[in-house]
Formats: sequence, structure tokens, C-alpha cells
Amino acid sequence: MNPKEAARRRWARLAWIYGLLLAFGVFFVGPFLMGFLASLKANPLEWPFTLSFAQVRPKNWAAAFRLGGMGAGDPWLGGMRPGREVTLEVAYFSREAAPPELAATIPRRKPGAGMGAVFESPYAADYVRLTGPTLVARQPARLGQEEGYVYRYRLRIAYPGKGPYLERVPLDLEAPRGALLVEATLDPTRFERRGRVASWDNVAPGLLGYVFHNYVRAFRETRSLETGQSLFLRWTLNSLFLSLVKVLTTLVFASMAGYALARLRFPGRQALFLFMLFSMMVPGQVTFISNYLVLKDGIFGLSRLFGVETLLNTYAGLILSGLVGAGAVFIMKQFFESIPREVEEAALIDGATPLQTLFRIILPMSTPALGALSILTFQGTWNEFFWPFVVLTSPREIYTLPLGLLSFRNAYGQVGDWGLILAGGFFSMVPVLILFAAFQRYFVEGVSVGAVKE
Repeated sequence: MNPKEAARRRWARLAWIYGLLLAFGVFFVGPFLMGFLASLKANPLEWPFTLSFAQVRPKNWAAAFRLGGMGAGDPWLGGMRPGREVTLEVAYFSREAAPPELAATIPRRKPGAGMGAVFESPYAADYVRLTGPTLVARQPARLGQEEGYVYRYRLRIAYPGKGPYLERVPLDLEAPRGALLVEATLDPTRFERRGRVASWDNVAPGLLGYVFHNYVRAFRETRSLETGQSLFLRWTLNSLFLSLVKVLTTLVFASMAGYALARLRFPGRQALFLFMLFSMMVPGQVTFISNYLVLKDGIFGLSRLFGVETLLNTYAGLILSGLVGAGAVFIMKQFFESIPREVEEAALIDGATPLQTLFRIILPMSTPALGALSILTFQGTWNEFFWPFVVLTSPREIYTLPLGLLSFRNAYGQVGDWGLILAGGFFSMVPVLILFAAFQRYFVEGVSVGAVKE
């Protein structure tokens, strides 16, 4: 084979390999990207799916930022405060020489559906004053094959006097038949009545309020009926708290149990290890009824010693029933067995006890395994649904994030408001992605080292 032929085959092989990797990347990352983009859209069920929509256009980012600053002095989250004024310009194409008559209204529209519809919040229509649309310019134009004019209008929305902070100011703009909206300071949220009505959910949204509209709604609309606090934020903090506690308890108990099974010699060690392996093969659905009854009874009545009748609907019950998993003990045992015994023998000669050897010598050498175990435990607890669904039933303030997302589906899915559900689902993935990106080196090392026994 001549050198040119060898080089051609080498490049062809590389092209195949990278092509396959790219195809796998698109296959696995594609749904993730589609879900994220759909969570930004005002209508996530839009079909056919498009990658170019209002929330990803830089022109709208700048407009939303500016309008948010004009309306409330907050260019990020927008809204409207007393004494402020917002100016919006739109341009319509019409073949007629006479300017089209536009009808603008501030509708009395609920701030949200589902949970958001339960709360009474101020309507912008009761407080703001709309001026316009006022014709400010007219110029000849061509739209496709049609000759006509582009008419520019200006609308002023003022908030005189005193009043509450308005989270949003909706606007409907109706044009006569034949007039076509070709430009606006901020693209409308949707078109209604066969395109004659351009509708804005908020003319002063702010940058984050416009691009991440559904995410902002998730935090604002899901509020507690008693306290008015954001339930979505509470659920997120609950999941974070339980995940961190579970990681801490797993690292401590899995390390101690794994070290005892790997290094210490005591009667029944093999039987205990076999029992642990057996427990890994039993699905949680088999034992959840007995575990439920134990928690309901306060762990055989022991909780009554502390004045607690039952451990259901408490974080203590959830934590105590999952202090450490058999799989975590198994991983740490396998890793400790890969560490040379000479290290511990040197510590023993220096007079160290088994606990001192574990905490001062072995654990500092076990960073990869501990890192991998932390990520796996955090991910498992963060996404855990079934057992919290059994233990935590009321009130809603104690839900974890997966349980809260289930209530999202019940509250918003029935009215077809999928944007907020998508936003909540995507947001729940973010902490795990950040954790994995930050500690992926430890994760890969820990899994590979723990899988090999010297």
C-alpha cells in the first residue's frame, strides 16, 4: 500500500469515528437541548418545532431589558411601579393609503393559571393608563409583491398615583383585516383571532422575565396559601437539604462499614457481607410497606421518648430510613481492599488505632471513591421520588422537588400550561449537572479504581 492510500484510509477512518461520535452526541444531547428551548417558549407545544423564536432573539433581549428598566427600574425582572411610564412602538403594513385603525386594551388577565390563579393579585388594568396608539410615521414600502405603506404607532402606558407593584402589564392590540404587524419594540407573545390581535403577556418583562418567563413563573406562582412564600423555592431547598444530609451520612457510615468489612476480622464478617449483598438485590417496593409501618410507629415507639408520635411527614423519618445504602458500603469496601496493607501496617507500628488509621490515613487517600460516592448519592437523593412520595404527604411545604413537580403536572398539565412544567423539570437537572461538571474527575477515577481489585 502506497503512502497516499494509507493516509486516505486513515483520514476516512477518523471521519467515520468522529461522525459516529457526533451522531451519538446529537442523539443523547438533542432531547436535552430541545427540552431546554421548549421551556423558554411561550407555547412549548408549538409544531413544527422551530429553533428561532422570540425569546432567543438578541433584539428582544435588549428591548426587554430596556422596558423592564422603564417600568420598574429593574431591567432584569421588570414589572411596573407607580410613577413609571413605558413606551412601545409597533409598525403595521397596509396596502391602504389611510392608516389602519388600531384598538389597544389592557386586559384584565389573571397573572397565571393553575396555582397562580388561586391568589388574588392586582390587575394592571385597574392602575395603568394607556395612551395611543398614536400614528408617528408613514412611509411607502413593499412586502413581497405587494405595494403599500408601513405605519408606525406609539403607545404609552403610564402608572400614575400610588398603588401596588405590578408583576406584569398585559396588552392586546387589534388591527383591522389586511393590516399586518411587521415590527414591534418587543415581539408579541402570541397572535390571536387569525393574527388580527397581537397579545403581550407583559410589556415590561425585564431580560430574565422575558427569556426565562416560565422559570420566573415557577418561583412566583407556586406560593403557599398560608405564608405566601414560594413553594418551588422551598421544595428546591428541601431537596438540597436532604441530599446534603444523605451525602454526609453515607460518606461517614459507608466508609466505616466498608473499612470494617475490608480490613477488620470479626465473627460473622462474611455472613454480614453476604447479607448486605442480598439486601442489594431486594427492590425497595418489596420492603416499603414494612418500612412505612416502622416509621408510622415511630421506630417501634422509640420516637415517643422524644415526644414524637410518628416519623411520617418528617425529614427525620426520611433520613433515618436511608442513612446509608448497601451499594455505598460495597463501593467503599472494594476501594479499601485496593489500598496496600503496608500503609496500614506502618500506621499500626506508629501506634495508630483502627479509627485513627481510617480517618487520618485511609480516607485522605480515598478522595476519588468519596467523590464518586458523593455524586452518586446526591444524584440519587435529589431525584428520588417513590420513598418521599410515601413518607411525605402533607403539608405541601415539606415536599421535595420531584414531589412538587408532580403537583405541577396536576395543576398545570390539565390546562395545557406545559411551559412551567418543562421549566421546573429542567431546573431540577441543573444542580446535578453542576455537581457532575465540578467533580467529574473524581467520579471517573473513583468508578474506575473501585472497579479494579489488586
